[in-house]
Amino acid sequence: MSTASSFTDAGRRRIQSVETGHRLLAALVQAAHPLPLGELAAAAEMTSAKAHPYLVSFINVGLVRQDAITGHYELGPFAMQMGLVSLHHSTPLRTAHSIVTETAAEIGHTLATAVLGSHGPTIVHLCEASYPVHVNMRAGTVMSMRYTATGHVFAAWLAPKVAQHYLDREFADSAVLRSTHLEYEEHDFQALLNDVRTQGAAQALGNPLPGIDAISVPVFDHSGNIVLALTSIGPTAVFDVSLDGPIAQAITTCAHKISSALGYSPT
Repeated sequence: MSTASSFTDAGRRRIQSVETGHRLLAALVQAAHPLPLGELAAAAEMTSAKAHPYLVSFINVGLVRQDAITGHYELGPFAMQMGLVSLHHSTPLRTAHSIVTETAAEIGHTLATAVLGSHGPTIVHLCEASYPVHVNMRAGTVMSMRYTATGHVFAAWLAPKVAQHYLDREFADSAVLRSTHLEYEEHDFQALLNDVRTQGAAQALGNPLPGIDAISVPVFDHSGNIVLALTSIGPTAVFDVSLDGPIAQAITTCAHKISSALGYSPT
């Protein structure tokens, strides 16, 4: 693996091997699911023999991981950490942080903040409930566009072609948290999204986790684009998921405050 360097047009020194290796990382991001060596190398426009030492180095530093059973490659834990740090430095998240924290303390239930990541709606911040909740949700969890309240909010307010892109690819994406017991016919799903837009919020009853309910609302920026989703979750027995209940009102008010701070003005 060569470490030859050269200079850019601006006179800055560059390391060619870093840029070559980046093609493998970019191919994994674009694929959004694990790839065998041959397919990954082809996507990066290099031979398998050339790609392999790069992948060994990437595995050693946590940028890539290799499945012990299939041998397929996917992005590793350090790549996820890099992405989360980058997302945390975006303006909407900085603006939202203190407002979300105050709201989470007010409602007493888990409140998650999600952005649209490379795999789909991704949890980037989690305010834990004042009581123990046993759910498989943490920073970095990717929520299904089709089967979760968080995903429904993004699917309802993203540009249709963008939403469809994520909906189409999530079935082959092992990173996505999806339902194992719920299916939608396409016309039913579109009707559900219409209801979400009309209500201004999405609900999930025991899905994708039985016994756990959720309600999610959108946050918009100055141009009217959805930039965040705020999702509160809790056990069915103690969590009021109604659209006119105190939890829905609190997180809706929270979303409105953040949107306003980002320059959004509803028409």
